[in-house]
Amino acid sequence: MNDNKLIAEFMGMKLGDDKTMYYDDAENLHPPTPVDELKFHTSWDWLMPVVEKIESDERYDVEILQYGTRIIERTKTDWIEVVNNIADISFDRKIDHTYDAIVKFIKDCEKKNVIAGIDFSESINQLNNL
Repeated sequence: MNDNKLIAEFMGMKLGDDKTMYYDDAENLHPPTPVDELKFHTSWDWLMPVVEKIESDERYDVEILQYGTRIIERTKTDWIEVVNNIADISFDRKIDHTYDAIVKFIKDCEKKNVIAGIDFSESINQLNNL
């Protein structure tokens, strides 16, 4: 899944020559994993650290509700919805709508170039070439 690769890169994972995603530091959350075996879309153990990373930026809050997820941004005077898929009937499970919201958030941030230190240009080129 291309979106799993996008999330992996957001989390700081690198793509190796052997087509595995890996962390280039001592605090590995996951061992080197082939791109097609990334589990962000099926495992809370993989997805929740992504939620925590988003929320580590004090501007954002991720609200995982029964029927959808929304990600909101705090401004100086208000809260703005960045992503809202609440009441989208296409999701059967919480992890599905949470994953969807995170992917939309990352893609929105790519467009706005607001995530410090992460260059998404290579990822975008690779996804476009698939």
